[in-house]
Amino acid sequence: MNPPLPPIRDVINRHGLSASKALGQNFLLDEQLLDRIAAIPGDLAGHPVLEVGPGPGGLTRAILRAGGKVTAIEMDRRCLPALEELSTAFPGQLSVIEGDAMKIDHAQTMGAPYAVIANLPYNVGTALFVRWLSGEQWPPQWTSLTLMFQLEVAQRIVAQPGTGAYGRLAVLAQWRSDAKLAMKVHRSAFTPPPKVMSAIVHVTPKAQPEGVSARLLERVTEAAFGQRRKMLRQSLKGVPHALDALDIVGIDPQRRAETLSVDEFVVLARTLGTLG
Repeated sequence: MNPPLPPIRDVINRHGLSASKALGQNFLLDEQLLDRIAAIPGDLAGHPVLEVGPGPGGLTRAILRAGGKVTAIEMDRRCLPALEELSTAFPGQLSVIEGDAMKIDHAQTMGAPYAVIANLPYNVGTALFVRWLSGEQWPPQWTSLTLMFQLEVAQRIVAQPGTGAYGRLAVLAQWRSDAKLAMKVHRSAFTPPPKVMSAIVHVTPKAQPEGVSARLLERVTEAAFGQRRKMLRQSLKGVPHALDALDIVGIDPQRRAETLSVDEFVVLARTLGTLG
């Protein structure tokens, strides 16, 4: 039986909290919506969950209600008393770390496999996402990512080749993970309402293609999409052996990055690894 909790709006008012523009905060108050978000990863009972930027704890309480064991990283100390109240209401289920999630080793902090669920602060959301997707160690320690982004960013993560939204984020999210847009969230659900719509992206890791260096793939996509209007022969000429690799795998150097499928980028990175 979950403890009775005051409405989040009351908690915000009682602690004199307001969303900080500088920290990219927007608070979610709709309890039913928050419960739906917490349900996206599946059964959380007893499962370790990392939450970044919990703010006053709206999503946190939904995850706790679902049985998750939450480690929350919050750098806004104004929110800590509200989170402390949640910790008291759910004994042994919530641990709060005051700090910058960009500077904390998440795997070391969590110890065991964990799910990530977060209404990410807009100003660090993409950087954190790329960090979770990067690195040679795979599968990662996280079992899934359930993340709130601006709708435009979410669409870039799940985009298909040949579309305007397709780019580096899509390749990084899809070459060894499954990424889907799980839910759109109207701007009116937030306090204060942001200028744009938001969406929840759900990502689960899958087997990594053999013989591919994540570092090389990241380098190739960064170069290719860094000058996306240019042909590959121009955008990749600064990457050693890249033009030779294009020739070997039979990719026309006059193509542009957004026309290459995720699989083609994988084959290119694999071939590049054999030439280095």
